[in-house]
Order: sequence, then structure tokens, then C-alpha cells
Amino acid sequence: MTTKDEIQELLHSTETYRVERTTSSGDMDKFQEAICAFANDLPNSRKNGYLILGAYDNGTLAGLKVTDDLLKKIVAIRSNGNILPIPVMSVDRFQFPEGDLLVAEVSPSDLPPVRYRGRTFIRIGPRRDIATEAEERILAERRMSFMATFDTMPCLAAKLNDINTDLLRTKYLIPLLGNELGESDTRPIEEQMAAVGMYDTEHQCPTYAAVVLFGYKPRHFMPGLYVQYVLFKGEDVTSEVENEMQLEGNYCELLLRLESLLELSVIKKKPVFVSILREEMASNYPYQAIREILLNACMHRDMQNNTPLRFYEFASHMEILNAGGLYGNARPENFPSVNDYRNPLVASAMKTLGYVNMFNRGVGQVQTDLKENGNPPAEFNVNLITAFKVDVKVSQSYTNETGGKVGDDIPCLSQVLSLFLSPVERNAVEEDGVCN
Repeated sequence: MTTKDEIQELLHSTETYRVERTTSSGDMDKFQEAICAFANDLPNSRKNGYLILGAYDNGTLAGLKVTDDLLKKIVAIRSNGNILPIPVMSVDRFQFPEGDLLVAEVSPSDLPPVRYRGRTFIRIGPRRDIATEAEERILAERRMSFMATFDTMPCLAAKLNDINTDLLRTKYLIPLLGNELGESDTRPIEEQMAAVGMYDTEHQCPTYAAVVLFGYKPRHFMPGLYVQYVLFKGEDVTSEVENEMQLEGNYCELLLRLESLLELSVIKKKPVFVSILREEMASNYPYQAIREILLNACMHRDMQNNTPLRFYEFASHMEILNAGGLYGNARPENFPSVNDYRNPLVASAMKTLGYVNMFNRGVGQVQTDLKENGNPPAEFNVNLITAFKVDVKVSQSYTNETGGKVGDDIPCLSQVLSLFLSPVERNAVEEDGVCN
């Protein structure tokens, strides 16, 4: 709230678009229209507006006595449901020898247009009016520009020392800007981070993207930011657990741990029969496909959700379930042709770090890799609304009981011996019925 000295200056202010003075104390419609107009801030000054009760237009006081009842009535305007979205405002009483002033300080809304009983009021110089269609469109467009994604918002609970700034510089800033430019940048680290959306200078704190990518303890600020891996012996979550672990840390650490988990534990290979004298290695899952699915889950997850990224491996399939359904322009009817980014700053950083390409070709490449490895196509469940689920079945080549590829037959002994025997000897073997 502003001070008493500032109120005295506002009484004589020439900025009429942000100050309304009145001697009335009972015209609630007038007061609410004024508050609505200040919240819309049509000039886009981003300055607070002031409704001052108890003063004439020339700034002199009218000798008003501000009672507790009047104060409560004005305070109730904020949440009585007549003005939507609810305005950000504060109300206070100031006492002077000439009389009292009741001042309602209104902040410009980040979600315009703000309406009072369905009508959009705006301030045009010293007067208040109803917005035209063109003016409403301006406010609606401004609303879109104010809607920041979660990863670009300030993490108010975090401080600069919660971020590994050395890691941020070496892994992100220098590769992003180039070695020469990155190493010659002598600005304070806060300014360097702010230039790439990793620091909020207004609130003097890192953004959520900085915490996710380079924070020392990101789960302290986002409890659900980890991967829960469970290996089940059977086909569902009721079966016995064979292995379990939680992978956490900032994305520079977490994504490396995910890759190591895939390479060392999840992706398995074994030799399978191809021909009489040749065999080849078969894999239960293609490494690149599963890596792509997991990286996309990390990139697109709803980071405000406390649900971890669930990575469950069963005897014959795996499930990857991620908090946050399809986002923005991506919808069930156009998936996977159309994509959108819930966390664009994190996605851009993951590209710079070398984990993703952002070419919107991930799903198609996953299906191609699965087919080449002998796996059925991945099943994408995009109808869960609050989550996104991928189901991948194990390779048929890997699980074929004969040890070979699907459709291949194991050669009988006579076929093997025929490679080394003369025609007469082969006929003798066949007459003996070795294969029967």
C-alpha cells in the first residue's frame, strides 16, 4: 500500500487515467466500475490505479469520516463476485485534519479483460467508459502476452545459491552463446541468466527452468520432479517387485542417470538363431526409442504436479506414465501430427544440452525403431486428460521360444549334417529318420 505522503501527491496528480477522486461514500456501482477500469489498465502503463473517497476533483478534502462499515464495504468489492477475474487490490484509511480519505489501490490485471457484471470498463484519460469491441480485443491479446508458462515464472522460494551457476555456465551459457562470446561475458551471473530466461530480475530469484535444469535440490521446490523406476516380475503392479529405485536431481544429472539405467539395466541383449552357422544379437527394446520416450516425458511433464514420472517394467512390456496430458495445440484428434510445448524454456535448454531435437519427429522415429527391433508399435494413451501414458511391448524376436525370429524354424540334425556329408551319407541319415 502507498504511504500518506504519496497519497497527498496523488490528490493533485495530473495522471488522471490512474486516479479517480470522489466525495461519494455510497455509490457502490461507481466504485466497482472504477476498480474494474483500473484493473484493465487500457493504456498499459503497468501502474497501480487509485480510487480515492473523500476528495474533490481539485484535490481538496471533503471532510469525509471513514467508518469501519464503509471500509468493510469497499474491501468486500474484491471478492463479492461482481468483478471477474478477481482484482488485486488493497484498501486503507488515511486521516488528515481536514477529513479522512479511503483509498483503494488497484493493480493492473495480468488476465484482462476484467468485467464488472459482464461489462468491461476502461479508463480513458479522466473518464470511465465501457470498452468497445476493438478495445476488448486489445485487452484479450494482452492477456495472452501476460500468460507465462510455468518454467519461465520466478521460483520465489529459491535464491541464486540454490543454482549450480558453474554448471549453468559451462553446460548451457557457453554452448548457447559460443565459446568466445560466452567466456568474454563479464556481466554479473544474474544478468547473464536473465538474458536467457533463467533469472527474474524483478523478484531477484531464479526461474523454475533454472531450478529444474541446474538446481542443487529441485525436489525441494517441486516435490514430484523425479523418476520412479520399478521392475515387476509379472504383468501388472500386483506382481512381485524385483527392483526399484528413484532417480532425481537437476536435469543435467537426472537425464544422465536415466541413460545409464537404460544401458545397464533395462535394455537387454542375447544371441538368437539366424541360420545354421550364424546368429545375431536381439534386444528386448531399442535403446533409442525408449530414450526418446523418456526424454519427451521429462520435457513435457507438468512440473507443478506432485506425481513422479512413472517408469514401470513388466515381464513382457513397459509403461511410462507422465503427469500432464496433451498441451496447447496438441489434441487427441491431431496427435502426433501437431505438438506444443508446456515448458518451452526447458525444451530449448534440453536441445542445447544435446538431448532432444525439437523437430516433431520423435513419435514417428520411435515407431520406426520399434519395428526394426521386432517390437509391436508403441501405444500412446492421450485420453487420460491429466496424464500421458505410453505402453511398449517386448520384442518378439527376443522372446521367441525357439531362440530365433518369429516364423523361423530350427533346422533338424540332418540339415546341419548335410553341410558336412557326402550325398550318399546324407541319404543314409535321412533314411534313418534322424529328424523324426
